[in-house]
Amino acid sequence: MARRPDLKFLLAHPAHFFALGCGSGLAPKAPGTFGTLFAWATYALFHAYFSDGGLLFLLSAAYLAGIWFIDVTGRAIGDPDHGSIVWDEIVPFWLVLLLTPDTILWQLAAFALFRFFDITKPQPARYFDEHVKNGFGVMADDLVAAGYTLLALAMLKIVFA
Repeated sequence: MARRPDLKFLLAHPAHFFALGCGSGLAPKAPGTFGTLFAWATYALFHAYFSDGGLLFLLSAAYLAGIWFIDVTGRAIGDPDHGSIVWDEIVPFWLVLLLTPDTILWQLAAFALFRFFDITKPQPARYFDEHVKNGFGVMADDLVAAGYTLLALAMLKIVFA
């Protein structure tokens, strides 16, 4: 039986803190959206301090660490892909923002497209979501959503450029 995480759970283990998006996953409604909003807000805080290559390295490390964060937290909650686990939204959306033009309209489009693809889970995201019930699968389905988002943004850029 899955437990509903709370502040005490969030602070009980560093993996929980990150898996729950530093608390953004504790939102009672639409935690994935809140996690993505958290990613958008925090991206601006650290983007200026890293080169694109340095940021790509940091995101790769955050992605790999996320597999472990989610495994540990999913086992503790009793659900490998509990809604409060949002690190899988955060890191892929940071990647999307890294590759998105730095204007509010492009970032808003990226946000809307990422949420759409994360919710609808086109293949192969659906495969990972339904069949790979661990940290790798949870992270992978959102990385696929990020890929679809970037493809859609590239197509929009061609149309509107």
